Amino acid sequence: MADPAKTPARTSLAGPPERRSGPGRPPSALRSAALPPPGRAPFRIVVHAVGWLLVLLAGAMLLPMSVDLAEGHPDWEGFAGAALATVFVGTALLLATRGPLPPIDLRTGFLLTSLTWAAVAWFASLPFQLGSVHLSITDAVFETVSGLTTTGATVIVGLDAAPRGLLLWRSLLQFVGGAGIVLIGLVMLPFLRIGGMQLFRTESSDKSDKLLPTTGALVARLLGVYLVLVAACTIALTTVGLDLFDAVNHAMTAVSTGGFSTRDASIGAFANPAVEWVLIVFMLAGGLPFMRYLAILQGRPELFSSDTQIRVFLVIVLGVALPLAAWLAIVHGRAPLDALRAALFNIVSVITTTGFASEDYQLWGTPVLGLFLAITVLGACTGSTAGGIKIFRVQILWTASLLYVQSLILPSRVIRSRYAGRPIDRELIGSVLSFVFFFIGSWGVFTVLLSALGLDLVTAISGAATALANVGPGLGAIIGPAGNFQPLSDPVKWLLVLAMLLGRLEFFTLLVLLHPAFWRR
Repeated sequence: MADPAKTPARTSLAGPPERRSGPGRPPSALRSAALPPPGRAPFRIVVHAVGWLLVLLAGAMLLPMSVDLAEGHPDWEGFAGAALATVFVGTALLLATRGPLPPIDLRTGFLLTSLTWAAVAWFASLPFQLGSVHLSITDAVFETVSGLTTTGATVIVGLDAAPRGLLLWRSLLQFVGGAGIVLIGLVMLPFLRIGGMQLFRTESSDKSDKLLPTTGALVARLLGVYLVLVAACTIALTTVGLDLFDAVNHAMTAVSTGGFSTRDASIGAFANPAVEWVLIVFMLAGGLPFMRYLAILQGRPELFSSDTQIRVFLVIVLGVALPLAAWLAIVHGRAPLDALRAALFNIVSVITTTGFASEDYQLWGTPVLGLFLAITVLGACTGSTAGGIKIFRVQILWTASLLYVQSLILPSRVIRSRYAGRPIDRELIGSVLSFVFFFIGSWGVFTVLLSALGLDLVTAISGAATALANVGPGLGAIIGPAGNFQPLSDPVKWLLVLAMLLGRLEFFTLLVLLHPAFWRR
């Protein structure tokens, strides 16, 4: 299939004839010519990959276990038991699938992405069930999925007095989830042509029909950038007054745009403006495309400064935060710098889908609630750790809408449109429209279901939005920035778990498994 970068520029509303969709022609991700039917080999690859991930997950459990063991807290036994169970299952899966494995194709990529997240989420929830907090299965899975998807919604009350191993495990989940999101977003989703991500395909993924032919160096560089940002944030937070433990935890959850904190009151518990300024910088850093950091390392900083997505994102942040700061200064009588810090911190926290809270912004006035709901679903940049619709897709939709209006006025004119130097063709617009349709449609469906389960309208609307966009806090007395998800019923929590996974895996990765053509031999 031709890559958009190599497609001749032409009007965005009509792509090449062989790429047009029509009745009876399935989406490109499901065409039998591109995707061979699943057999034993793809499932064997998936099981083998799950085995390796479970072994690595068990190794990660040893770190919080060591912290609790060093402090003499009995929670180390829960981590030890969870690690043993996880490594046992992981090793069994590896032994059952030992031997040479075929390359990963597109269909296997869908299975691999979906099933590994489900398996890791289940086993990663064991420490919450076996530890001193004794969470139920529902609460443990909710907390784990919230961590791995970097949503940041929590059901645990009493974080200030919680064992350090537990707090570190929550942060590690978001650290691992953030890294996985970057790799999926820049390696897997562009190749699978999901939601317009094909425009971000790397050269390595263009050279073969296999998913991961020569991406090892790219993955290593991306992880290196990720670790450097976390280390820099840790140093900066210790410099402005946090102890090393709090600094490490908040650095991991800031760069991953996850939002888990070591305090019930989140960042507001520290009452330290300097901490908020540092976190503003690194939340923004997590919300920017990670490939642009690689461009800087390669001596091409102009690619960073000239990226239209970055410019639009920063303009939106300032365009929303500055009027909000003026509102706080004029209506609420706050000092200008204090108003700017409060507005900028909470706007950046929500738009990057981090979910930290420095105060309850629901007290700022009714107009502010609509503003925060809008930026909840907007999201930051494509190729970052953030969730939501993302700026890139909004730009594509805006461009497509303008082109449609121009075509109505000048129907005979051939209009050429490009994004980041690449032509915007019909398939790209179609994939973006499909993603936005599923996002908004899912938002409506989950809102209705949550309302049917007894939630008030504000909580249902914001709860569905914050889960699908992987933000964390919603609106209302229960799940607002000063609230907690613990009081919600079990059915509501399971619905939100599904919403978090759907939003984080960009919908199609899970929904494609429901299509009969995916399984047809």
